Amino acid sequence: MLEHRNFYINGAWVPPAKPSDHDVINPSTEEVCAIISLGDHADTNAAVAAAKAALPDWSATAPAKRAEYVKGILAQYEARAEEMAQAISLEMGAPIDLARKEQAPCLPWHTENFLTAFEEIEWIRPLGPHAPDTMIAMEPIGVVGLITPWNWPMNQVTLKVIPALLAGCTIVLKPSEEAPLSSLLFAEFVHDAGVPAGVFNLVNGDGMGVGSQLSRHEDVEMISFTGSTRAGKAISLAAAETLKRVTLELGGKGANVIFADADEKAVKRGVYSCMENSGQSCNAPTRMLVERSIYEKALETAAEVAKSIGVGPASDEGRHIGPVVNRKQWDQIQKMIQVGIDEGARLIAGGPGLPEGMNRGFYVRPTVFADLNNQMRIAREEIFGPVLSIIPFDTEEEAIEIANDTPYGLTNYVQSQDGAKRNRMALALRAGMIEMNGKSRGAGAPFGGVKMSGRAREGGIWGIEEFLEVKAISGWSND
Repeated sequence: MLEHRNFYINGAWVPPAKPSDHDVINPSTEEVCAIISLGDHADTNAAVAAAKAALPDWSATAPAKRAEYVKGILAQYEARAEEMAQAISLEMGAPIDLARKEQAPCLPWHTENFLTAFEEIEWIRPLGPHAPDTMIAMEPIGVVGLITPWNWPMNQVTLKVIPALLAGCTIVLKPSEEAPLSSLLFAEFVHDAGVPAGVFNLVNGDGMGVGSQLSRHEDVEMISFTGSTRAGKAISLAAAETLKRVTLELGGKGANVIFADADEKAVKRGVYSCMENSGQSCNAPTRMLVERSIYEKALETAAEVAKSIGVGPASDEGRHIGPVVNRKQWDQIQKMIQVGIDEGARLIAGGPGLPEGMNRGFYVRPTVFADLNNQMRIAREEIFGPVLSIIPFDTEEEAIEIANDTPYGLTNYVQSQDGAKRNRMALALRAGMIEMNGKSRGAGAPFGGVKMSGRAREGGIWGIEEFLEVKAISGWSND
C-alpha cells in the first residue's frame, strides 16, 4: 500500500499541518491502495502564500522561459509515462490499456497543443490603426486555484496547470481525493523540471475543505473547476464573496443524432463512445436519437454491441471497461437504472446489479434503454455510468428540439452523409461542441459548454486566455 501524506508547497514536500488520513480505494477490488492526507486551512493558506510570493518573479519571467519549463514537464512525462498510466488505472479504475493509450497521453497531447498556441500570443499589441497610441497588454490574472476531478485526472490537470503556467500565473492545485495519485506524480514532474519554488503547489483535500477554502480565499484571483454542476454552483457562490473569476467545466447529457443516411458503423460507434471509461465522461453521448425508419435496426445493433462489451479489473489488459470509481457512484448508477425501469423505458441490454460472475468491485453492466421520451429522468439527468438511452425522432426539426431540450449543453453529435444537413444541425444544436460522423475536433480546439455545462473554454489559445487579463493602455510611446 502506498503512503502519500505530504503536500507539495513552495518547492518542497511538507507534512500536513494537522494529520487527517484519507483512504484511496482501488475500485477494482474495493481495497485500500493508498493513504493520503486531507488538508485544512493552514495547509491551504501556506500554499496560497507561497503562490502569492512567487507571483511577481514568475509573471515577469520571459514567456519563452516559461515555455522551457513546460517542455521540461513534458520531458519528465515521457520518461515516466508508464508510471502515470499505472497510477491512473489504480486510482480510478481505467483499464490499463485505456490508461496507456488515452488517459495518460492527455498530458503530452494538450501540452504540445498549448505550446503551439503559445507562440501566437501577442503580449502587447496595438488596438488598431485608428488608435496608434493605444495598446492592449495581456497579463496573468494572478494566483489561481485549480480543482480537478477523478474521471480523466491527467486530462483536467493538464488543461488547467499548463496554460496557467504559460500565462504567468502561480498555482494551487486541489486534485480529487478519489484519484490523487496521478496528480502527486505530476507534482514530481513539475519539481524535477525545475519550476521555481512556489509557482506550483498541491494540497490534497475534499470539496468542503480545501476546495471551499480556495474558492473563498481573498488572495486567489481565479478558480478553475471541473466537476458536477451542483459543486460548480456552490463554488460560484463562494467565489462571489471576493469577486474572483470562475471558470466551470461541468456535466453533460450529450445527444447523438443518427439520421437514416448515417454510415453503417454510426450506432456501434455511438455505443462504444457512451460506454468508454465506464461512462464516466461529461461529454459522453448518452442520449442516442435515431430516425424512426432505422430505429428498430439501431436497437438491435445497440443491444448486440452493449452485450459484447467486457467488464473486468483495471489491471487486466485488453479492450473492456473497468469499474466505476467508488461505492457512492455505483449506488447512484444502480438507482438510476432502476428509475429507468420504473419509468417504463424498455431495457434491451444490461440492467441492475453486478455483471455475472462478479461479487467484488464497483462494476456496472453496460446498459441500454429504448422507447424513452425526453422527459424521463434517465433522459434528463447525468448518470455518469455505462447507461445509454435511445429515443426515436421523425424529422430534423424534432431531432433538434429533443437534443436541445436539456439543462446541459456540452457536446452533441451528428451522424449523416448529407453535408448540408450536418451543417444545419451543427449551427442549430445548443452546445459548446459538435462532433460529426466520428470526426474528432482538431488539435487545439476549445473544450467547453453552455447552460448548465458551464462556460469554460479549455485547450489551445482559448485555454491560455482563460488565465489572462486584458489591459488597455493609452498614450503609448512608439518612439
